[in-house]
Amino acid sequence: MRAAWYERRGPAREVLTVGDMPTPEPGAGEVRIRLAFSGINPGDVKKRGGWQGSPMPFPRVVPHSDGVGVIDAVGKGVPAARVGETAWCYGAQSYRAFGTAAEHVIVPAEQAVPLPEAARSQTSLLEQAACLGIAGITGHRAVFAAGPVGGLNVLVWGAASGVGTVALQMAHRAGARVFAVVRRAEQLPSVRAMGAAESWLADDPALVEQIRHAAPEGVHRVAEVDFAAHIDVNAQVMATGGVISAYYSSTDRPDIPYWKLAFADVSLRLLGSDDFPPAVKAEAARELTAALLEGRLRAAIAARLPLQDIALAHEQVERSAGGRVLLNLAADASAQVLPRAGGSFGRDLTVPKPQ
Repeated sequence: MRAAWYERRGPAREVLTVGDMPTPEPGAGEVRIRLAFSGINPGDVKKRGGWQGSPMPFPRVVPHSDGVGVIDAVGKGVPAARVGETAWCYGAQSYRAFGTAAEHVIVPAEQAVPLPEAARSQTSLLEQAACLGIAGITGHRAVFAAGPVGGLNVLVWGAASGVGTVALQMAHRAGARVFAVVRRAEQLPSVRAMGAAESWLADDPALVEQIRHAAPEGVHRVAEVDFAAHIDVNAQVMATGGVISAYYSSTDRPDIPYWKLAFADVSLRLLGSDDFPPAVKAEAARELTAALLEGRLRAAIAARLPLQDIALAHEQVERSAGGRVLLNLAADASAQVLPRAGGSFGRDLTVPKPQ
């Protein structure tokens, strides 16, 4: 099979190789997926670049954890009926050597999430499914880790990011009143279209006042893209008993306004997507799939590139491409880069009804 891999950390163009590898065979409890698309996340490029000095976990790594395709082989203990099933996968390169930057990938059967048979012929749906894994499960956890949010005020920082768009849409779907904070003015219309009741710029000097005006009773849940950068703002707008769920921090040891948070009985949840309990991942996968099929969850697609251009794809993720970047693993794939502003939200998506 064709695949991309690296055997040392470093810049994408220096360490990524595209070539042939033996097609893997699934072991007990595993399935093999012939991939249509591989979704690339910031965490994938950080692993390849050696973020925080992390060592090589395996002599050779095929990157990327997310993808979608058709199951074409199963291992012992997996029903043979799963062969031919369209599925999206998550965690393919989580504590494993070989991810989805290849024509085939092996994952535990429970990490291959079924899609309706009709999905196989719907490119837009497959592209969206390839974006669900890391960003989807993290965004879902950021919103629901402390329980249901119906009727609550949910503040989503970085609401135009991969994780942020999921958190926003899933909170809105669950009946929350969602407030969105973004970095750039051109992102404001897109987050409003996804269900934000109010949206603001992160550098607005009046941000605290605007949040307090919109939510005088306080914010009950925060989905946080940068714990260190926003903790002082969050501390000023939290409702009593509120929860901040952060999946990143620009500072390893951030200062926090302890008493401000303590007097509001605020809980802090620090999220690492690779290490959520399996049951949490499975529940998130079910809800994400349902929202996708309902047409209530979508990702902006900034670029679709062939496997041979994986280095360029990684560079686009590093430059914040303005949406998700995918590898199109079809044999005749050709590069297609979409405009930065707003990305493509798959508005032409024809979604099959859940069975």
